[in-house]
Amino acid sequence: MIVRSFKDIEGTDRHIKSKSGTWESKRIVLAKERVGFSVHETILYAGTETQMWYANHIEAVVCTKGEAELTDRETGKTYTITPGTMYLLDGHERHTLRVKEDFHCICVFNPPVTGREDHDENGVYPLLTEPEEV
Repeated sequence: MIVRSFKDIEGTDRHIKSKSGTWESKRIVLAKERVGFSVHETILYAGTETQMWYANHIEAVVCTKGEAELTDRETGKTYTITPGTMYLLDGHERHTLRVKEDFHCICVFNPPVTGREDHDENGVYPLLTEPEEV
């Protein structure tokens, strides 16, 4: 059993700040736990815009605080995301998040991330893995 708090993660190597400066993420469950998914608390900052494309992952996002506008760049459809709203990127959709008010969310990734990922120039997380245990 693992019991861990977001407060425990602050300031550790599980507390990631993006190169772009638009978000930070506390990665509470990672690939090294070997449970088949990862779980993060992510904060995207008000007034920012982040273009993402999880070509290698499926992501579910639940907003817990704040507000953002989510645009599916495949269809052009835009959604307002507020607390209690979930979105699932089950088709590897290219998407843009425009943050109106600091956007706090819980994210689940499959396959799990290692904690070292950041978006590349296409908004993609590389598919990194942990070494196999022997």
